[in-house]
Amino acid sequence: MIIPPDVHYPAVPLVTHDPYFSVWSMSDKLTDKFTQHWTGTTNAMTSLVQIDGKCFRLMGPRPEGVPALEQKSVRVFPTRTIYTFSGAGVDVTVEFLSPLLTEDINILTRPASYITYAFKSADGKTHEVSIYFDCSAEWVVNTTSQKVIWSRYQAKDLDLLSFASLDQPVLKTSGDDRRIDWGRMYLAVPKGNLTAITSDTARSQFAKDSTIPTDDDLRMPRRADDEWPILACALKAFKVGDQAIEKHITLAYDDEYSIEYLGRKLPPIWRMGGQTAGDMIQTAEKEYAKLRERCAKWDEKLMKEFEKAGGPEYAALAALSYRQCIAGHKIVQDVDGKLMMFSKECFSNGCICTVDVTYPSAPFFIKYSTPLLKAMLTPILEYANGPRWKWPFAPHDLGQYPLANGQVYGGGERTEENQMPVEESGNMLILIAAACKNDGNTKYAEQYWPMLVKWAEYLKEKGLDPENQLCTDDFAGHLAHNVNLSAKAIVALASFGMMAEMKGDKKLADDYKGVAKKMAEQWVKMADDGKSFRLAFDKPGTWSQKYNLVWDRLFDLKLFPKELIEKEVASYPARMNKYGLPLDNRADYTKGDWCVWTATLTGKRSDFDKLMAPLYKYVWETPSRIPLSDWHDTKTAHSVGFRARTVVGGIFIPLLKALE
Repeated sequence: MIIPPDVHYPAVPLVTHDPYFSVWSMSDKLTDKFTQHWTGTTNAMTSLVQIDGKCFRLMGPRPEGVPALEQKSVRVFPTRTIYTFSGAGVDVTVEFLSPLLTEDINILTRPASYITYAFKSADGKTHEVSIYFDCSAEWVVNTTSQKVIWSRYQAKDLDLLSFASLDQPVLKTSGDDRRIDWGRMYLAVPKGNLTAITSDTARSQFAKDSTIPTDDDLRMPRRADDEWPILACALKAFKVGDQAIEKHITLAYDDEYSIEYLGRKLPPIWRMGGQTAGDMIQTAEKEYAKLRERCAKWDEKLMKEFEKAGGPEYAALAALSYRQCIAGHKIVQDVDGKLMMFSKECFSNGCICTVDVTYPSAPFFIKYSTPLLKAMLTPILEYANGPRWKWPFAPHDLGQYPLANGQVYGGGERTEENQMPVEESGNMLILIAAACKNDGNTKYAEQYWPMLVKWAEYLKEKGLDPENQLCTDDFAGHLAHNVNLSAKAIVALASFGMMAEMKGDKKLADDYKGVAKKMAEQWVKMADDGKSFRLAFDKPGTWSQKYNLVWDRLFDLKLFPKELIEKEVASYPARMNKYGLPLDNRADYTKGDWCVWTATLTGKRSDFDKLMAPLYKYVWETPSRIPLSDWHDTKTAHSVGFRARTVVGGIFIPLLKALE
């Protein structure tokens, strides 16, 4: 699993499960600053190590005066992040494992992460080592003004410490820049070690003598925003020699109820069978060793696939994107057992199940889990197929996370113009076709067939030359006669024709495939601007990325001549800046997900490498220390907006069809 040595992550995933239980390191070294929730709010973890009576920091900037053990490396793999340290005659590895295995829904939806420490002598001598870890009550509140409560539990082989907010406003609020303030967080430690619910003075005490308070300190004075009550443990001292010694702890979160969908409060999947949080954590502990081994093999397999698809830098980018893509979702079951996956539109408007976020996220799930691809689509389809949705096109969203009670985009005076009719209808038809293609049948689509016909009819009428509509790149504003949006409508109609053919309806298939082919011919004439194709049909001298054309190659639709695609892509290198190809001629910013799609348009590895090089440069050099932003300035590498979004799933599109 080779990762280029000059990779410099903008942020490092540590504990990543869903939009609320998601903590990252946003610094070069794990000891530079406290860890943070993806929104940037402190969710602190601190770890210290005593080696032969001398204390060093492994995580966090406290206590002051305690030196940091030298960090040698950090490497991000799909399910694991691995830090290595060295000093005082000992080599130390700290592994953060969130076992997000797309092949196993039960494991994927279990909100438990492991932190594993490994120690080995580096000088041939035997050393005495002890470990300290704590996490703060900031993990269970939205703001620092909220009060917290704490508890201690006993499990079979574990001590469980927990925090919860006092008020427990379960599913009472929604929004974008928010943290969870209901449910309960757990620190699970093997019995026989020291544990305490205390204040950050425990860190200083451990630094002095390797101990922590033996009784819970219920006074917990808080003198500043970064001096919160903590769940702390000190693992019993042990001898370290030439053979590696490993110790681990577990962090878990029970949110009790995860999503409200059309008025129904839905619990996490692991609770559906009557499990308690203690049961869930004990299961996680029981399966720890096998899961670590399984995840290591999974990571190795995926890294080989990534490197084969796009080279070592692409592999590093895909590995960084893996957990971000999954952890921007929450997976639940509806009351009838339907699997449903809800995305959060992070640092945008906080919408839930945004269709034009689902669209760029989908390549990851098309590749690695058709059940999860359909789980993304099902809540949208069920809502649109019900009495609440009155429009002849697909909705934009289902509400604001975590409340999926109906579309909020477009406001109270919702009109066709302030929605995204062509965009979202095209997105849904393409992705449903992808699910059916993976299944080898149209059973999934047939549940909603009359509605899909209605959406296809809308695209047939409105798709070739779209009116003054918004598209997924709505930050750029309305644009009439949008050439790339038209391309989406055309490939969506052909995709619907493909489904009709799979369904056995030859007449309907011939109709829509014929319409799409005719529209593609008109598109070429209307959009041609000499050396490339326009941004808008009525705007000569303009250009844009035509990322929506990618489905023509992936689905083998044969709508647009190969020479046309090659001509368009050949125009891009001259328009690139240091950190990527702008989205279009209107601004210097770009979208990273679309850049990857654009890089695969011709199917040629040489074009891919050429167009991806500045994007890699952006990822490794951006000064924006946040979970990967998909919207950045191609001249400065600064994030323009967005972070931690699921759309990084679009980075996996080269895996859907091999480049030549």
